[in-house]
Amino acid sequence: MDSNDIHIRIGHSPDPDDAFMFHALTTGAIQTPGRNYEHVLLDIQTLNEKAQNCEYEISAVSIHSFPKIIKDYALMNCGASMGEGYGPMLIGNSQLTIEDAKSRTIAIPGLDTSAYLALRLAWGDVDVEVLPFDEILPSVAEGKYDVGLIIHEGQLTWKDEGVCLIQDLGVWWNEKTGLPLPLGGNVVRRDLGEEICHTLAMDVKKSIEHSLQDPDTALEFAKLWGRGIDDNTNREFVQMYVNSRTIDYGEDGRSAVRLFLKEGQKIGLVDEKLDTDSIEFIGVE
Repeated sequence: MDSNDIHIRIGHSPDPDDAFMFHALTTGAIQTPGRNYEHVLLDIQTLNEKAQNCEYEISAVSIHSFPKIIKDYALMNCGASMGEGYGPMLIGNSQLTIEDAKSRTIAIPGLDTSAYLALRLAWGDVDVEVLPFDEILPSVAEGKYDVGLIIHEGQLTWKDEGVCLIQDLGVWWNEKTGLPLPLGGNVVRRDLGEEICHTLAMDVKKSIEHSLQDPDTALEFAKLWGRGIDDNTNREFVQMYVNSRTIDYGEDGRSAVRLFLKEGQKIGLVDEKLDTDSIEFIGVE
């Protein structure tokens, strides 16, 4: 590493989709002259909190939390996690109707997560308790909570855990809007300057493209973060959240982000002063 290199910390989740996305940057499979990357692995709620303190140059964040950091960070046009007719799921330890489930305490992965905003848009004001995302499914299965909101690979493995599906919020959103459900995005710190922000966004885009072009190597790496899931589940989960949409949100994807946050404004969970129409996406071609 040259002493003149700029050191860039990327905060992202220890999950198969993020590991797949950043595989080329993590392993040095692509060249980034003048830019040295360090990867900091944290759960999404912690990343949302760290971004409010401008801790990392690049970070994965929940779309729901983005308005809180918009003055300091810009959204990249790459790195989106979007549910294409699927998304965070509400599960129960028994067969519950939505109306029954609304009256229970719901275990959620964080108040700043997009999963929580989607829950509130779908179900209104409900009683919740925050748990680490990977403790929610087992806590519901063990009966500690009647209802839980699951993200990440739990969306595929819940069937084997003795729990019941109550509602898939990605299906709900798609039926309501016809759009994908925006969940996570990558942001870059504005104080780096417009040129460097664009360069870093291109590095991330190249990393995603590299993994999609050589998926077997990247999937093997991603499996290390899959909490014991098998190869088929690993591949299926990664393909759900790293695809052409991750390279470029697309016009409908950008529209989905703006609409999701507008809907959040209506229920008081997103700052009403935010001009959603002015949200920029670094790297739009």
